[in-house]
Amino acid sequence: MKSDLDRLMAERNYDALLVSGGAANNPPMYYLTNGAKVTEATLLVKKRGEDPVIFANPMERDEASKSGLRVIELSKYNYRTELLKEEKGDRLRATARLYGKILAEVGAAGNVAAFGRRDQGEAYQLLSAIEELNPGIRIAGEFGQTIFDRATATKDAGEVKRIRAVGKKTMRVVAGTEEFLTSHRAKNGYLVKKDGSRLTIGDVKRRIKQLLMDEGIVDAEDGTIFAIGPDAGVPHSRGEDRDPIALGRTIIYDIFPQEPGGGYFYDFTRTWCVGYASPEVEQAYDHVLGAFKTVIKALKPGELCSVYQKMVCAYFESWNHPTLQTNPQTTEGYVHGLGHGIGLRIHEFPQLADFEGNADRLEPGVVVTVEPGLYYPEKGFGVRIEDAVWLNPETLKFETLAHYHKDLVLKVKEVGRRK
Repeated sequence: MKSDLDRLMAERNYDALLVSGGAANNPPMYYLTNGAKVTEATLLVKKRGEDPVIFANPMERDEASKSGLRVIELSKYNYRTELLKEEKGDRLRATARLYGKILAEVGAAGNVAAFGRRDQGEAYQLLSAIEELNPGIRIAGEFGQTIFDRATATKDAGEVKRIRAVGKKTMRVVAGTEEFLTSHRAKNGYLVKKDGSRLTIGDVKRRIKQLLMDEGIVDAEDGTIFAIGPDAGVPHSRGEDRDPIALGRTIIYDIFPQEPGGGYFYDFTRTWCVGYASPEVEQAYDHVLGAFKTVIKALKPGELCSVYQKMVCAYFESWNHPTLQTNPQTTEGYVHGLGHGIGLRIHEFPQLADFEGNADRLEPGVVVTVEPGLYYPEKGFGVRIEDAVWLNPETLKFETLAHYHKDLVLKVKEVGRRK
């Protein structure tokens, strides 16, 4: 949680945090500015033990002030009229000196951890120049689980309220998608439109986009998965727009919308068959649902996340499905981790996966997905079920943040058949 940042800074020996760039698609900036709509020219410094300070373009001072933080206008430092002139147009040196003045403004020195959005080569040059031109500043970078990854792994009540709200809107989008599908009739093994042409994945995705717009949430990565048949057998295949909606084929519907402006995500998956499901698919679905229920029942505060991946692998292996545990290169059966945290990124910590060095635990406040699946692309199907749960720090109970039915088969009427 945000309240953990000073402790985490002390553990990592950081005297200050430096964040650059706008808030949209920049989780550290969004997180520290409380979602204020600041843009690319913005800088933020958080000194250990103190509140963050925003350095903003004067034109954005009102938006920056909505963060509730102290705002200092960048014009104070005369970048164009003094710094750039003194450095004879050398933007790198002028910018590095600007950063030095900003850090000095709040008394930040020592180890400064840098975050934000820049091209990697540009960032490398700038951070190196900041160290070179500002004695007493040592820039720290992080690889792997950053300080923000650790802080955001657990959520406070306000964050969970927002994630839950996106979840409820997502459920309305999913219900609208189901209604759209079942409003069409079946003919010769396919759903058809009023003009007799076949309903396609593209038609459904266009309807999903409209439903998202109506709810005021966005498909931020343009990545909603609505995949049928063999595509459903490859976990991250998005689905081909031209593919028709055939009866009896599995559809994996994985939707992960976000609040506008770079806010909080939700993540949710259901598997549907329109009209009917084959016995083989029904059996696979029962196994996935069984794995899901087994994990939900077993979740325990403080437990290592890897325990649950091992649990699901053992469950599927008892039904003779291949898993990553028996074959890390398998492309059929159970081929991915069990889940992950969600928040300002669609994939956050903790990771419900089993790999060397994974020490993630289910700490109070985590919001994680539980999403077991089975995939058989050569057989033309895949199955996945996913919900998001929160470990309430007050009750130490796991709460599903949004509810939707888990029926596999969606019933439709056939053309020409009487009611």
